[in-house]
Amino acid sequence: MDNHKLTLLNRIKDSDVYFSFIKSPTAIISTVILVIIFFCSFFVELVTPYNPFDPSSLSLMEAFTPPSWTEDGLSKFILGTDGQGRDMLSTILYGSRISLIVGFSAVIFALVLGVGLGLSAGYFGGKYEMIIMRLTDVQLTVPSILMALLVDGIARGIISREMHDEMAIYVLIFAIGISEWPQFARVSRAATLVEKNKDYVSASTIIGVSNIIIMFKHILPNIMRPVLVIGTIGLALAIIAEATLSFLGVGVPPTTPSLGTLIRLGNDFLFSGEWWITFFPAMFLVLLAFSINLLGDWMRDTLNPKLN
Repeated sequence: MDNHKLTLLNRIKDSDVYFSFIKSPTAIISTVILVIIFFCSFFVELVTPYNPFDPSSLSLMEAFTPPSWTEDGLSKFILGTDGQGRDMLSTILYGSRISLIVGFSAVIFALVLGVGLGLSAGYFGGKYEMIIMRLTDVQLTVPSILMALLVDGIARGIISREMHDEMAIYVLIFAIGISEWPQFARVSRAATLVEKNKDYVSASTIIGVSNIIIMFKHILPNIMRPVLVIGTIGLALAIIAEATLSFLGVGVPPTTPSLGTLIRLGNDFLFSGEWWITFFPAMFLVLLAFSINLLGDWMRDTLNPKLN
């Protein structure tokens, strides 16, 4: 077992991806930032002593406290507090966890749906491929945010308001995921058209291997490189889409705020002098999306053999 681990580590160290990674300061810095954000968001209870969603720990006397480095700031509230006396740093970390969960879940849903349809369309071809590709063309003409708003509006019309609040995160994941799948479908279909004409697919067909096994066991692993690149960049877009929908008031309810909800709530106090309530969540969102995009750009350049 130890020898196997050593062999795997040696393969990683000898790979072109590892060499490209250690030679790219942008990739290293982006990865470090994302690791810190992910750790602080998912283990926020270990990072901060404050729980902003525990009413017993809040004090309205500490509401609208500015950041600690300002004249009226308190050292225990580094980024200040909001209108309910909640520590802004803790609130941002708790809110970013919701945004990351929604973003990851939406991308996984879009990836599974898009790759499944694109892979099968590229492999089988014919009228089935034409129908799938025309659906992607039609959906790509509609902006993703409008498609997500449409799905959310339909959900609000079908289910009651109370049930919608309980299922808001799931509706949001579905709305964002269903608006992002065409990119995965187009990329996977194009890669499948290349792979299915190769010798290993012809050999598998000749010896009687089923189409399902050929698609998902042989072709799918060979088309995952471009899909992973699209998925990484799509994660940033999904997080921004969630923040946009929550800012517009159609995302997660205020009882479980995300970054978009925090920005929307803070925007009400922006012109009354409490700038930090909306500024820090917005800057955190920018840093998160920017780091993911930089890492996605590095992956695109590294995993694309035509650029090497």
